[in-house]
Amino acid sequence: MVEKAVAFAAKCHEGTCRKGTHIPYIVHPLETAVIVSLMTADQELICAALLHDVIEDAGVTKSQLEEEFGSRVAHLVMEETEDKTKSWKERKSATLKHLEHASEEIKILVLADKLSNLRSTARDYLLIGDEIWKRFNEKDKAQHAWYYLNIADLLIELENFGVYQEYKTLCEQVFGKSHK
Repeated sequence: MVEKAVAFAAKCHEGTCRKGTHIPYIVHPLETAVIVSLMTADQELICAALLHDVIEDAGVTKSQLEEEFGSRVAHLVMEETEDKTKSWKERKSATLKHLEHASEEIKILVLADKLSNLRSTARDYLLIGDEIWKRFNEKDKAQHAWYYLNIADLLIELENFGVYQEYKTLCEQVFGKSHK
């Protein structure tokens, strides 16, 4: 099932790159899946990690995912999918609110997704500094700090995972130690 999800995601993201880079977009879902696999052997959750952006970015429907990968994978992907008709702040606020009562499996999926994004941001931040914020729809570093640091607070139950500790360290490197 994981191999099928890799092929499906690769086809959906074919020809696209990460914002402001020449890195093929598929690298992100692959890395997200690897991070999830460090926390759990749950194959459906790993598939959801591979597919987490196909509804948002590739026009795939929930029913297509259900047909190809089953209802649980489709449900997990839907839990991680943002409503792109809303503003950046509205989407991120909704994610934070959702995480207040989300299941551990959703929190694992979110941590993997955000860690993958933060690794990319931290790497490029070392190279180009605050110029990095120009590549995003939201250009204000303080807004990104608000979002990523609140994610860390809401995922505290995952603190025993090394990837959570990596997330916290990268937040500090990019945004500084305190946000309160």
